Amino acid sequence: MDKFILFAGNHPVLVTALMASFFLVIFSELRRKASGLINIEPADVVRLLNNDGVVLDLRNPDSYARGHIVNARNVQHDELDSRTKSLDKSKPVVAVCDNGISSTRTVTALRQQGFETAFGLKGGMNGWMQAGLPVVGDKKTKSKSRKGKKRG
Repeated sequence: MDKFILFAGNHPVLVTALMASFFLVIFSELRRKASGLINIEPADVVRLLNNDGVVLDLRNPDSYARGHIVNARNVQHDELDSRTKSLDKSKPVVAVCDNGISSTRTVTALRQQGFETAFGLKGGMNGWMQAGLPVVGDKKTKSKSRKGKKRG
């Protein structure tokens, strides 16, 4: 024990940095637990969708057209308030973005509006596709890609 006290006396900057990082980790973990489970795995999203869940795709219309989860609704951040009024608050809602980062902000907003079963897709559409789950594309996008191919 005397060696620890001697070390702390000789290296106050290191000890202060260690204590600050320790409290930062504790604070972030407590904040995460207080906010509840926000991001869920793709397999859990499939279970929610089978129980009448709704998917809100927060990506831009071009990304949505290239590929999205079946029956997903394309909703931009600025129109979120008006589009969520038509949703049933008792049904699960899953917010999806490109990589799972910006959907966390949307899930927090949805929970403040009374959607207790609002979640974000962990990893976003990238995580969904890496899990090998189905993606549907817009018919317009598929026809454009066929026009670009040379026939011969």
